[in-house]
This record gives sequence, C-alpha cells and structure tokens, in this order.
Amino acid sequence: MPKTSARLLSLLSLLQARRDWPGALLAERLDVSARTVRRDVDRLRELGYPVAAVKGPDGGYRLEAGAALPPLLFDDDQAVAVAVALRTAAVTGAGIEEASARALNTVRQVMPARLRHRVDSLRVTAVERAGPRPRIDPRVLVTLSAAVRDREVLRFDYAAPGTPDAGQRPPRRAEPHHLVTWGGRWYLVAWDLERADWRTFRVDRITPRVPAGPRFTPRELPGASVAAFVAARFQGHDSQICRGEVILGLPAAAVSPYAPDALVEELGPDRCRVVLSAWSWTGLAAGLGRFDTDIEVVGPPELKAACGRLARRYADAAQSSGSSTGAISS
Repeated sequence: MPKTSARLLSLLSLLQARRDWPGALLAERLDVSARTVRRDVDRLRELGYPVAAVKGPDGGYRLEAGAALPPLLFDDDQAVAVAVALRTAAVTGAGIEEASARALNTVRQVMPARLRHRVDSLRVTAVERAGPRPRIDPRVLVTLSAAVRDREVLRFDYAAPGTPDAGQRPPRRAEPHHLVTWGGRWYLVAWDLERADWRTFRVDRITPRVPAGPRFTPRELPGASVAAFVAARFQGHDSQICRGEVILGLPAAAVSPYAPDALVEELGPDRCRVVLSAWSWTGLAAGLGRFDTDIEVVGPPELKAACGRLARRYADAAQSSGSSTGAISS
C-alpha cells in the first residue's frame, strides 16, 4: 500500500479526472479498501478540498468547484503537459500569448522545487508558419464554445472575403457543432440554417450577436469523425483539385511525418492507405516517388496515367544520362 501522502495525491488526481467516481472503483484504482477511501476523502476535506458524497446505487464522490479550492497538485507528467501547452500557446492563433505566459508563471510558483526545476528545464520555441495569421479574440472562442456546449443556435455577422459590410446584412444563423483548428486557423463547424447544409466558418471572420437563439437537437455530422469531415472539406478545396488514393509498402508511422496534409490509414505492419492532393496529377505522382517504396494506385485513372508518363520520362532520362556520360568520358 502506498504511503498516505502519495495515496492522497493519487486520489486527488483521480477526482480531478472525471466528475463522479463510485467508491468501489476508486478503491480498485488505488488498490485499497473502501474504508481507506472514506478516510482519505475525509483527509482531503480537512485540507480544504470540497469533496462531496454522491448518492445512488453505487455511491461515490465528486470534487466540486469552489472559490476556496486550494492550489491544484500536479504529478510530473501533468506538470510537463501544462508547461508544453502554455509555452506553445503562441501558435494557436487564439490571442492568449501574454495570458499564457502569466499563467505559466503562476503555476510555476506554486509547484514544489522538484517539479519547478523540471518545468524550467523544458525549452520549447514555438515557431509559426510563414505568412500572416489572424488573431482570434479569446472572448469569441469562449462564446462559440459555450454555444456548442449548450446547443444553442448561433447568430453572428460573417465577414466573407471582399465583403466588409457584413454588419449591414442580416446575421447568419447556424447550429454550432464543433470548434476546431486546422493549419493554424480556427474554424466553426456548423449546420447553416439558411442554406440547409454543413459549413465551416473561419472564426476570425465571426462576430457573435446576442442573445443566442433557441436550443437545438444536434444533427449527425457526415463522416466517421469531425477530424475526417474537416480534412475532407479542406482537401477538396479548389486550390488542390487533384486528389488521389494509393497504397504504399510502408507502415503508416513512416509515412505520416512526411505527409502532413494527407489522410494516412494503417493497413498492416508494412502497408498503409494514403489519400492526398496536389496542384496537378504529375505533381501528385512525382510526390509519391519520395517514399521510395512500392506504390499501388487505387485511383483515379488520371493518377495512374500520370505515373505512367513519369515512368517513361524517367526511363528515357536514365538512358540519355548514360550515353551523355560516355561521350564526355571519351
């Protein structure tokens, strides 16, 4: 059985991880008796943590929120996770760089010396992609997130490109479903009530209106997940009109780092399915060659034809290169 102090830290960490914990499940996770759990809960209460008893068939406990909550405790992994998240906040586009720096300093001050030393040893430089990135008002993110959580129809002005007079038109109305990031920008995935279709709205162009609309029943989002839905939307963008699917003779883990804009699916220890886009079929076919492995083109026919043209050109290049080298040597 772990020491009381270590066990209390583990108990507190579990209580912070989810809303309700059945007493029997806590005892199992801590490898102690239900009686010991009750005693440890009493100790946490004496330290000022508001742990409430949950009634019901199983019984249990809940760590409630409150202004008098003592400083949170972090284990080593949590401390590193918090530091990484706050140090890399500068590239989220959420406009919280200064607040993140102050939050990291506050968290650091209440940490034990051992954890503070580990956090201080973490050096992360957050580098943004080239080009201007719109900054998002954190208050807008909070408003949109609340609408998603509460399932309330969102009313907002939307400044589409080339339309600075968005505020003079009637507000848009949409059922917000997900707030996501893609390529350094924030997007709202929502059902557009006027157009009766799914849309992705750039958050930096949204100006919410108050009050919000009525509550709604969430619709089923197309695709297996919100990530798949957003990826499919952006990979089908007009700027990348050529989209192909291939099977490569490499594990997905070896392909994913070099195909950040592609969908990579594991098919086995040495095979993966890749769906990717490019400006042209020739460019798409040429890009596949960098993986230096067997390629099976699933489709479309245009990609197969482009691979055939490149194969012939490369073969001709190899032959002409050999004859040219011979001429120079003689």
